[in-house]
Amino acid sequence: MIRFKGRVRGLGLPGAVLLAVGTGVILCARRTLMRELRQLRRVAAAAQNAVLRPLPSCIGGLAVAAAQLSAERGAAIGGDLYEVVATEHGVRAVMGDVRGHGIGAFGTVAAVLGCFREAAYDEADLGGVLRRLERALDRHLRQEHPASVAEEFVTLLLVEIRADGEMAALNCGHPWPYRLSGTRVEQLAPADPYPPLGVFPLPDVLSTVGLGHLPPGDALFLYTDGAQDARDARGRFFPLPFVLASVAREEPFAPRAILRGVQSALVDHSQGTPTDDIALLVLRNDGRMPPGARGTARTTTTHPQPTTHL
Repeated sequence: MIRFKGRVRGLGLPGAVLLAVGTGVILCARRTLMRELRQLRRVAAAAQNAVLRPLPSCIGGLAVAAAQLSAERGAAIGGDLYEVVATEHGVRAVMGDVRGHGIGAFGTVAAVLGCFREAAYDEADLGGVLRRLERALDRHLRQEHPASVAEEFVTLLLVEIRADGEMAALNCGHPWPYRLSGTRVEQLAPADPYPPLGVFPLPDVLSTVGLGHLPPGDALFLYTDGAQDARDARGRFFPLPFVLASVAREEPFAPRAILRGVQSALVDHSQGTPTDDIALLVLRNDGRMPPGARGTARTTTTHPQPTTHL
């Protein structure tokens, strides 16, 4: 207990009382701010999980793992997007990167993902899915960003993996994926991509490109450009192909193990502070790919795997 007797180290009794009251007010305000910060983080995490939903560990016979690293310190949400669904046309995946990062880009992420989750089931070909995404993005930007609609865009990679392992894709300005076969790492780049979605109208004819075959045991690694563009203190880019090959040699060849290895290397390379959002997605053919069935993407597993937010 503090006892005030005459003067306290040069403070008169009124000054000591004011100091004590001021200290109490500061501590109370600090506790209030911390509570509000924790609440905001819970709200952000809930919004993240509602839009960028955690993926099951198995979708349509593919083992799946995904992770995101936000460029905004303390933020759980960002401008990258991904989704995987099992449809009657095959397993379909989207990986995208909205211009900008952090909370400001999250509305566009929600608009694109909401459209993909409907179009992936309804459209017989990837071209139909992409045109639906273009319309949804244009509608969203005109409503939410009318003053800067010409400056907003999204890079997108659509991939379809059929029951026989054959892969097809449409690419709008996005990095091409890597195929992992044992310790062999190969970037699949079969054609020049279209411009990012929103920059120019899509051409009248959309031709999907083949990505080859994904045999049992092989994996497809999708990512946003924040991974390959991450720099260390000396300005060197992240050596993504080298890290993928190293991780495949050292870790069990499972999507989550591959993801953990790449995440750890990215954090070390960028000293834990990337300058752009990063999203990673691994799809491995477990040799159990059945013909797709409408509406089975979220009911084929009883052990959902949470998405990792670093």
